[in-house]
Amino acid sequence: MLTFSPGRFAGASLAALAMILAAPAAAQDGASSDDQAREPAEGGNQIIVTGLRREDTLQDTPAAITAFNAEAIENAGIDKPADFINLTSNVNLVETQNVGNAFIVIRGITQARNSEPSVAVVIDGVQQVNPAAFSQDLFDIEQIEVLKGPQGALYGRNAIGGAIIITTKQPTDQLEGNITAGIDNGFGFYTHAGLSGPISDNVRFRIAGLYKDTDGYIPNPYLGREADPYKDYALRGNLLFDPGAGFSVDLRASLDRTRTTGFWYNIVGDVNDTSLPVRVNNEGIDNRDMNNVSAKLTYDGDGFKVTSVTSYDTVKEIITGDAFDFLPTNEAYCALPSDPCFSGSTDLNQSQYLNVKAFSQELRFESPSNEDLFWMFGGYLISTDRFISTGNMLDLGKGVFPVYREPTSNPDNPQYSFLSDSQDNFAWAAFANLGYKFSDLLRIDASLRYDHDKRENTTETPNAWLGYINYIASLYGAPQSAQGDVRTRNFSAWQPKVTVTLTPTPDLTFYGGYSRGFRSGGFNQTGVGVVALSNGVVGVNDVFEAETADTFELGFKSQLADGLLTLNGSVYTTESKNSYFFVFLYANSTQNLGNVPKVRLKGFELEANVNPTDDLQFNVAWGLTDSEIKSFPDPAAIGNEAPVVSRSTLNVGAQYTPYIGGGLSALLRADYRRIGRTWWDVYNSTVRNPVELVDVRAGVKGEHWSLTAFASNLFNEKYNAEFSPGGFVFKARPRIYGVEAGYRF
Repeated sequence: MLTFSPGRFAGASLAALAMILAAPAAAQDGASSDDQAREPAEGGNQIIVTGLRREDTLQDTPAAITAFNAEAIENAGIDKPADFINLTSNVNLVETQNVGNAFIVIRGITQARNSEPSVAVVIDGVQQVNPAAFSQDLFDIEQIEVLKGPQGALYGRNAIGGAIIITTKQPTDQLEGNITAGIDNGFGFYTHAGLSGPISDNVRFRIAGLYKDTDGYIPNPYLGREADPYKDYALRGNLLFDPGAGFSVDLRASLDRTRTTGFWYNIVGDVNDTSLPVRVNNEGIDNRDMNNVSAKLTYDGDGFKVTSVTSYDTVKEIITGDAFDFLPTNEAYCALPSDPCFSGSTDLNQSQYLNVKAFSQELRFESPSNEDLFWMFGGYLISTDRFISTGNMLDLGKGVFPVYREPTSNPDNPQYSFLSDSQDNFAWAAFANLGYKFSDLLRIDASLRYDHDKRENTTETPNAWLGYINYIASLYGAPQSAQGDVRTRNFSAWQPKVTVTLTPTPDLTFYGGYSRGFRSGGFNQTGVGVVALSNGVVGVNDVFEAETADTFELGFKSQLADGLLTLNGSVYTTESKNSYFFVFLYANSTQNLGNVPKVRLKGFELEANVNPTDDLQFNVAWGLTDSEIKSFPDPAAIGNEAPVVSRSTLNVGAQYTPYIGGGLSALLRADYRRIGRTWWDVYNSTVRNPVELVDVRAGVKGEHWSLTAFASNLFNEKYNAEFSPGGFVFKARPRIYGVEAGYRF
């Protein structure tokens, strides 16, 4: 186990970088720096990225972008978001108990339960509208781009930390297909496949699917089985019409069904405590159903292009399981003598239900991207209907049963508390981009977007279940709550972005600029403000405010020794206003968001890639983020690190793909990642020690087939993936290993 003080860590990291620059090694193809996705210099080709809304080579794009092409995705075994995020500097994914919740933390811009996302996620040109849909299995993927820094001027609200652009494999002119199947030590089995080809001269199709089933990896000795079984199946279809005359129509539909378990936490005071086994007495469920249909219509005219993107999405998730303190019946501890489990004879369990439907529409007009003058303008709207309910039930030892829109009348699992709210949200935006290449040396790009978000929250909780909240409200002279109450708030912001690019030589680019990101505010469940106040929790109210982040950034990109070495770097400073933090209120079993009025973030990234030969690659990437709370209602938190922010990331990787004869090539790959110290709440009550992970892959590939062995978390690092205020910890996955085989035609 490696341990570093901050000073020693910085020195060791710089020493590692120096060793790599001096070593005869090469960076991984597309694995972690801006240039790792490009082909070796001898090939003369570079990956084309579209993250800035225009096509350009990765090396010439004036932004900190990590990109992964199809070959890199296959070689790295990327099949879920955590895989590519773990290969990206200054970006972390906090995996949580809810299957639909995985928090992206990018340059210190964080995410929390029930919050808007910290990045815009765009899949095949359609922006994902619900953060509960991000954490899903990836298959049949052509390219992934991760943009760092606010991208609100380009992608609107919620692109406050950056953007993730995912492109699936497109329909083809000839019939082709692929299938991959694998097993792991879960015992788990998975397979995914794709088939594509022409239907007629101007109609092409692609269909792809996935199935995954594992018994799990983390034992629950109380129940005598694994705590985390997981099943998922997904299907995606695509029809591409090309009638000619500049028109094209891209129709897509997808579904995803995930089945796993919920609420198997441990309660600890120190996030580094991994000694406790999972001991919940209710296995519970966590079932998520997602559907999407979309249509993209494009017209390429004479000197301009028009694109219309229409999308309809639904996400449903029901979660049940044990409640605080997640111990078996007769062992549970309750905080108050009045609680039903105080005697030790009765426990609590819980249920949460989420149902979200969203319709979105974007229309944009743009010039050809290869001209010196580039322009784009358009508009966007989205309508969202959201319902959420949470509640506790008395655990009589007869199991836990789901509760949806109404309190349960089940005598085997009687309702103890219940809250529900619905939201009717409508947002719209107008945007314009303008860029001009004055010469080979100078280019200036400017973008401006205005987002307006109207949110309406209706209390759906029956009056009979509002007694506790109204009692607390009466003590503080606050308004009483009633079923049917409507709260309305408007959130809006201008989001500018300006970038200046200097290219003194074809192998050297400097860029710098200013950008703003905006993330909409919203509503906690009815009455939590007074409950938080009565429990001494500050910064949490019935409404959480919108967040803005203003960033100044300078960066460079360089290629040396005829493309043998790529060295890129960037430095940034961000002022975040009203960033989110998470609080669980045990008193009414609600998950809530609060605001930190002001946080200052400062950091940098330095990435190197060496390609001495076509088949040998090596990379290193170091990212540092320093966060400081500048303003908070409780002065005790001022000067602390911001919640859920990791101080640093270090990535080192190597890949060797030699030709071994007989039409066969080999794959040897290793990736090392170190996640620095991580803080979890505004008071910095606990800090996770650095986490070090190693993933390896080895295999052989022929013209139409491949066979690969793999291991993630090779050295079985034990750590908690998440810590929530109140001591809730969620265990990270242990070592997972297996073998997979693929065939393509």
